[in-house]
Amino acid sequence: MERRMISAGFVDDALDCLVRRGIDPAPVLAQAGLAVPFGDAVSAEQYGALWLAVSQALDDEFFGLGGRPMRPGSFTLLCHALMGAATLEQALRRALRFLKVVLDDPEGELQVADGLAAIVLKDTGAARSAFAYRTYWIIVHGITCWLVGRRIPLRQVDFRCGPPEHGADYRLFFGAPVRFDQPHSRLAFDAAFLTLPTTRGERALKEFLRGAPANILVRYRHDQGLAARVKARLRALPATAWPGFEDLARQLRLPASTLRRRLADEGQTYRDIKDELRRVLAEALLREGAKPVGEIAAELGFSEPSAFHRAFRKWTAQSPGAFRRASGAASHDEVAAGRI
Repeated sequence: MERRMISAGFVDDALDCLVRRGIDPAPVLAQAGLAVPFGDAVSAEQYGALWLAVSQALDDEFFGLGGRPMRPGSFTLLCHALMGAATLEQALRRALRFLKVVLDDPEGELQVADGLAAIVLKDTGAARSAFAYRTYWIIVHGITCWLVGRRIPLRQVDFRCGPPEHGADYRLFFGAPVRFDQPHSRLAFDAAFLTLPTTRGERALKEFLRGAPANILVRYRHDQGLAARVKARLRALPATAWPGFEDLARQLRLPASTLRRRLADEGQTYRDIKDELRRVLAEALLREGAKPVGEIAAELGFSEPSAFHRAFRKWTAQSPGAFRRASGAASHDEVAAGRI
């Protein structure tokens, strides 16, 4: 497992759950192998140990943040409940039903519309903390990414509550646009991922549970390992200059087979990485509203505008023009035609 760090703010959030129940955090920190005071950021392994220690102290794997306690062992039972699900969609719906039974509140619902799938959380009362919603997302997103053997890139993360003091940590953690003070807490991704088949069996589950929850904090993070290095390399180049797979492997001084395997271990492929970066670039350029679609297509390395149109529809279920209009941006062509 790559050594990835978790913000000190998230440690404070977990410890605050103890303080609000009148529990001294010092023994719990010691049980997790953390110094008192704990200092700055901690590793994913340390945070995973803290999660287990806090869960034991509270008798609640959801840190006392749900409508009722998520008793220790619930996470393991949730994972077993997802075994045999055929697709990501089926697994997600099972997970949300399970968490509804265990937590009662918040209640998660899978909504699919306009090319996006969204897990929407509904509370019966006042908004919960950002930490509560983040914990729910980590559980659901982490398990389902593991089930399909790849990272599910996020498109939007909304929080019903206001921003916490360390709101910037939330934006960095999810690697997607994050909004606070929204009508509902909502985590959205491309609906096309719902059809992905699950790939894990009981033997793999035993190994997964031995590393939980630290492994779901790090393995499918957007900024993880070799995939992050590949993305950084591509971001430094114009899309038209992105290397082919064999050339990329040579640049990274890896055999092509090793590069392919290591990306697969992180739930990624080179094609998926390029598609994700192209989508982000395309959306940014369309929102700016300055360039014609044909010019954007060429800048992103498409041989012709029609290929870009097909790809963009696949990514977003919208045409580039419809996306631009929905974002409120004016196209170069509209300005030239005097329509605005």
